[in-house]
Amino acid sequence: MPFTTFGLTDPLVRGILATGYTAPTDIQSQAIPAALAGSDIIGCAQTGTGKTAAFVLPILDRLSHEPNAGRKRVVRSLILTPTRELAVQIEKSILGYGRFTELKALAVYGGVSIPGQIKGLTGGVDIVVATPGRLIDHLQRKTIDLSKVEVLVLDEADRMLDMGFVKDVRRIVSGLPKKRQTLLFSATMSPEVNRLAADMLKTPKVIQIGRPRNPIETITQHFYTVEKSLKMDLLVHMIEDWRMFSVLVFSRTKHGADKISRRLKTAGVIAVSIHSGRTQNQRQRALDGFRSGKFQVLVATDIAARGINVEGISHVINYDVPTHAEDYVHRIGRTGRATATGDAITFVSKDEEKYLREIGKYIERRLSAQPCKGFSYVKSTPDEPKPAKSTGPAQGERSGKGMRPAKSSRPHHGKRPVEGTRGDQSNRPPRSKTASGAKKPYRGQRRRSAS
Repeated sequence: MPFTTFGLTDPLVRGILATGYTAPTDIQSQAIPAALAGSDIIGCAQTGTGKTAAFVLPILDRLSHEPNAGRKRVVRSLILTPTRELAVQIEKSILGYGRFTELKALAVYGGVSIPGQIKGLTGGVDIVVATPGRLIDHLQRKTIDLSKVEVLVLDEADRMLDMGFVKDVRRIVSGLPKKRQTLLFSATMSPEVNRLAADMLKTPKVIQIGRPRNPIETITQHFYTVEKSLKMDLLVHMIEDWRMFSVLVFSRTKHGADKISRRLKTAGVIAVSIHSGRTQNQRQRALDGFRSGKFQVLVATDIAARGINVEGISHVINYDVPTHAEDYVHRIGRTGRATATGDAITFVSKDEEKYLREIGKYIERRLSAQPCKGFSYVKSTPDEPKPAKSTGPAQGERSGKGMRPAKSSRPHHGKRPVEGTRGDQSNRPPRSKTASGAKKPYRGQRRRSAS
């Protein structure tokens, strides 16, 4: 079924085709006609199945039929989303699909200066994509008017609840017109999400795509047992020996993400980290660099995961097993998007086996982890070489373009004694003697004056 069968406006169809899409996904095929008919919708589908277009296209079509021409633009559609990255991504989708329309959209989120957003709102916009916290800032400043909103979208509703935005969301929705269309989309449907939907939607049409709580079938899942101290060695082994080209690595903490990124750089892998501790500009530069191929690896935390919508991610690697099973589904959904295939790899240490069991219960599959074939680690004393791997590039060779001297995948912290230096006393050359018979000091050694 092509997009032309939905009865969308000609400028909108042209915009869709210009983005390279010709056929809708399952969630789009069911949600778009229902939304165009004016129904409230609860849409539940796995991450990466095209939920954004499922609500963006009906909004653009509806507002295109009644343009703001000749009068001041007012906010007629509000899209609430949990993270800055997702807000930016949705704004880009609106501008892409609606490139041949006259509609204007603006993303409103924290972490950046508010005057620029105020200026954009003052100039008039049709669609606002916002994170709850920054939107409340604008409401308190009276720099935004939501009294004319016709369509409300709650995107990634489960994540907004997980992040503690439920009070903010209820506060925002209480100020919207009672007569409106409300669309709620989520990757998972918890009792909390159902209660939120019951309070805000009127006789909604429920659309469920795929098995609840399960990743999409285009993702191949792998689980490998590894000691916690050896995870970095395994990570570098996979990236280099398996020739991974676009890798998203998940860490449980901000500190961990930065540490992984630094150690990858030391091992010769071009990497960058992204998390809530970064400024918005830093986060955007990291995403843009990863999207363009400047960075081979992006290391992220869960809080930033929902906004990472990058085509062509070949592998998602869970460096740390997520403590919440829902996060596992969202993490690995960053690959295998829009019918593409992808691999999801999880490193499981001894103390993380309990989390793996919880994930298995959540997605209703029996999961087990095995050692990674082709990877071995030879324990060494402090004076012996660092780990050796059984397979991989030959000495002095590196996967991909270019050559580099062979080196350990695990950087040494601190300097190791080298023969002929002060750290290796046994191999020092004998000191010559002065005419008086005293041994000459080494260069730089302070001479002692006779007392």
